Amino acid sequence: MSLAIASAFILTGAAAIYWYVNRHKPLKYILSELRYAIDMQGAGVGGLIDDWVNIRRNKIVLPDARRKIAVVTGGARGIGSEVVRGLLKSNVFVIAGVRKPESMKKLADHMENGENLIAFPLDLQSLKSVKQFAQNVIDRFPTIHYLVNNAGIMYGDYHVTEDGFENQLAVNHLSHFYLTHLLLPALKRGGSIGEAARVVNVSSCAHYPGQIYFDDINMKEHFDTTAAYAQSKLAQLMSARYINKMLEEDGCAVNAYSVHPGIVDTDLFEKTMFKTVFPWAMKLFFKTPAKGAVPILFACFDKTIEKRGGLYISNCTEGISNKFSKKLDHQKKLFEISCELVGIEVGNFGKASV
Repeated sequence: MSLAIASAFILTGAAAIYWYVNRHKPLKYILSELRYAIDMQGAGVGGLIDDWVNIRRNKIVLPDARRKIAVVTGGARGIGSEVVRGLLKSNVFVIAGVRKPESMKKLADHMENGENLIAFPLDLQSLKSVKQFAQNVIDRFPTIHYLVNNAGIMYGDYHVTEDGFENQLAVNHLSHFYLTHLLLPALKRGGSIGEAARVVNVSSCAHYPGQIYFDDINMKEHFDTTAAYAQSKLAQLMSARYINKMLEEDGCAVNAYSVHPGIVDTDLFEKTMFKTVFPWAMKLFFKTPAKGAVPILFACFDKTIEKRGGLYISNCTEGISNKFSKKLDHQKKLFEISCELVGIEVGNFGKASV
């Protein structure tokens, strides 16, 4: 039996099992969820191939960036902690936004230049917390140079935040969108001609099967956790492109990028079959968090992309993004909806007074 025929049997069997388990749902939802599940696996395989093919590209020589200030969401574990480590090695002063600031103290004690790391509380499930975090940053650091929107969640049951947003959309996109708005004045002060300040959204190749559900962005009609994750990561990519376009048109020395860090062995996969069934595969085939941090640090520091704001980066080169993300009308519509949801007037984006 050929591999193609065997694969077809496996997929058909999996589809039949999926239908039987979910047979109480309308057929259109079953088909949609099945498509997303298959397409997400395809995106993951594509991401693994990209990591293998471009392994030699995934590197950066860290500069001496003393007197620079960086804000990083997350940072207590996984890729985020390695991003913080790289920034500290570059002599950057780092402000981490984490749910438990005391967790960063232990990390600082074991990091080079750990005395240049402080943490403020940040809960991305709350816009109120985002605003307070931004206030804490601005009060002490009115000028910043890098904003790394790194923290994120993946999958899980349907949950609505205190602000009424689907949880993955809130944590991965909307709260980072709002934080970018609040910190843009400080970033504008940090940028200069030839050395723009940088906003880095940590997206994912998981954006590829995604679309933005403009008519039901919080997925109240029908929730599919895979589709919700893909939507949130797609939104991060699209908002980086559109915000960068706006900043260019306004002549601001701030660039926005989005980054796929790679398929990385972190606890994001806690609720997937990899963690429960194939944990050995994660150790064998996935990137380490340190290697996943490299393209994010590249987006912060690399001089060759200074004039390429809006770029989607994977393994320190331009990544492959889906067609939906490239359509300006989609980007504009997402931007306007995001502004409405977090309570910003479209014309006032980036003109915050925290």
